[in-house]
Amino acid sequence: MNALHDEPDAIHDVLGIGFGPSNLALAIAIAEHNAQAAPEERIRAEFLERQPRFGWHRGMLIDDATMQVSFLKDLVTMRNPTSDFSFLCFLRDRGRLVDFLNAKTLFPLRIEFHEYFEWAAARVAAQVTYDAEVVSVEPVLTESGEVRWFDVVSRVPGSPERTVVRRARNISVAVGLEPHVPPGTALSDRIWHNSELVPRARELSGTGASVDRILVLGAGQSGAEAVDFLHRSFPDTEVCAVFAKYGYTPADDSPFANRIFDPEAVDVYFRSGPEVKQSLYDYHRSTNYSVVDMDLIESLYATMYREKVQGNERLRMRNVSRIRDVEQLDDRLDVTVEYLPTGEREVLSCDVLVHATGYRPRDIDSLLGRAAKLCLRDDNDAVRVGRDHRVEAAPEVTAGIYLQGATEHTHGLTSTLLSTTAVRSGEILDSLLDRRTVDAVDDAVDAHASTGQAPST
Repeated sequence: MNALHDEPDAIHDVLGIGFGPSNLALAIAIAEHNAQAAPEERIRAEFLERQPRFGWHRGMLIDDATMQVSFLKDLVTMRNPTSDFSFLCFLRDRGRLVDFLNAKTLFPLRIEFHEYFEWAAARVAAQVTYDAEVVSVEPVLTESGEVRWFDVVSRVPGSPERTVVRRARNISVAVGLEPHVPPGTALSDRIWHNSELVPRARELSGTGASVDRILVLGAGQSGAEAVDFLHRSFPDTEVCAVFAKYGYTPADDSPFANRIFDPEAVDVYFRSGPEVKQSLYDYHRSTNYSVVDMDLIESLYATMYREKVQGNERLRMRNVSRIRDVEQLDDRLDVTVEYLPTGEREVLSCDVLVHATGYRPRDIDSLLGRAAKLCLRDDNDAVRVGRDHRVEAAPEVTAGIYLQGATEHTHGLTSTLLSTTAVRSGEILDSLLDRRTVDAVDDAVDAHASTGQAPST
């Protein structure tokens, strides 16, 4: 590849990899800091995003789906209630503040919250380069053997065969989650992951083809939402949910249980030993994983019962069941479903199979490459992370790697959620300011004199 370089003397204080809500919140925190700081105290930041524009779970922006967290847990309010980047300021800007207040809800539509994210991202667009996929992160040595910077190599927007190198004292990794499907599953026009639900359904509907049956695998919120959405979108189609549970499990959103998402709960979790961490995770996973909002559960049940009364059962459940085999034919899928209590199997022919089987953290080792070898590991080979979200590294490393997400093992259930995003961005900003190099001139001198080689680890 033909590699370009950023400005020769340019060293970023922090370079963000990925630009979803987490790094967007950090960009806002930095912008607010810089607006009030003296020139020498400002943070030089840039963010790289592989998507061509801002997008957050676009494939699940169902028209009537609502957020599962309060609008007050937006990008800024928990950190700075006076910020003009808040959801309420967005509503005022859009002329909908009074209308929203009259709706008497804490939980906005998901499509509206996505619009809020886009509005905020547009206001810090000068800090972001889109369509810039990061391909490697290279540690950079000074003459003394110190790893003071990282060279982040990304593709040039519009010219993916070319790359550009940016140098940074710190990186903030927020690459989000990736869709998870059962081993051996190959996605296709008939086998989807729910992350592509809305555009896939729109495309299928637009073909005008007959759709007799759709199967949805999964018992969590996304699975239930997919069942409801597809049932409404295809009024002549049977929609069948398949899951191993006996029934959908309600999410525990009671006030005391929800305290597991408080900023203070992160401190408690971080200080706890491995056994206590595991206990807290097991006790409270019902607040987030494989659970469904009670309103949606009741709505689906009411729909099933109404259809049974009317003698037209389009919404069906295959509970206590698993999919054992999927055979893709020219005009359909033949899916073998096993009823677990008896082992009885039946083959259901369908037009589409939707995997609402969740997400998993992206592999940061492959992203960081040689830089990953500098990260210290715990007894379970998980990356060790400090309370300030900074990865613990080898002694010769003074450059910082901050993780936003993929830290459930150290920071608890909020790691991949919006609940503490605003607070976390402030904690990372404080850490960056506390660790700033006193003499930036020495950085520039060392940058020219550095070997530019990665350490032999």
